[in-house]
Amino acid sequence: MTQFRPCIDLHQGQVKQIVGGSLNDQGADTNFVSSQDAAYYSALYRQNELLGGHVIALGPGNKEQALKALSTWPKGLQFGGGVNNTNAAEFLEAGASHVIVTSYLFEDGQFSWKRLNEIKAITGADRLVLDLSCRRTASGWNIATDRWQTVTDTLINEETLTALSEHCAEFLIHAADVEGLQGGIDKDLVSLLGKYCTIPVTYAGGARSLEDLKLVERLSQGKVDLTIGSALDIFGGSGVTLEECITWNNRG
Repeated sequence: MTQFRPCIDLHQGQVKQIVGGSLNDQGADTNFVSSQDAAYYSALYRQNELLGGHVIALGPGNKEQALKALSTWPKGLQFGGGVNNTNAAEFLEAGASHVIVTSYLFEDGQFSWKRLNEIKAITGADRLVLDLSCRRTASGWNIATDRWQTVTDTLINEETLTALSEHCAEFLIHAADVEGLQGGIDKDLVSLLGKYCTIPVTYAGGARSLEDLKLVERLSQGKVDLTIGSALDIFGGSGVTLEECITWNNRG
């Protein structure tokens, strides 16, 4: 059954909701800046037993807040953002249930099996999540790295998903083109993920209401989980409440 997965997005040391495609070295278009710190949201998710959520550091200046979130709920949240072979163990020891890796796996725009094996040797496949966030191209969907600004040659397709699924516990996939826009999910991508993913996968991007949870469940035959960010009431949104998402997860 499709589940709601919570998130904590960190940008410049604050909990924010941003428009994914706008993120660059200068900043980002922002939907919401929280007056609360990351630990507040971590405690909220822990209190409501919302499992499988992720803390994402979007660029530098976020480590202190990330560590606060992880220590507030040890083994309760995944962490991603700049994770590589030199710091993966530190974030796991700090309380992350899994580390999420993207850009490190690419060298000069090409996927590196050597790097995947290096980080897997540190984390184990059981505590590694591969972030295959992508942009839609003429070919389909290509993995995007470096805060979604660099579009690689690696396609999200049956071959890629099947090959990588043997090396990690889960996939996390942001549809960068619709991230933060609250304009609806990428239905074609969700359908593809439901068809070809054999391990747990969380989709993020464009969700705006409880109807999107129902839609993701239908399109993926219940195989894909959904993150809702900017539309959620705790992030200043009006599309869906956290309470509704909790009720959805507990529907039995």
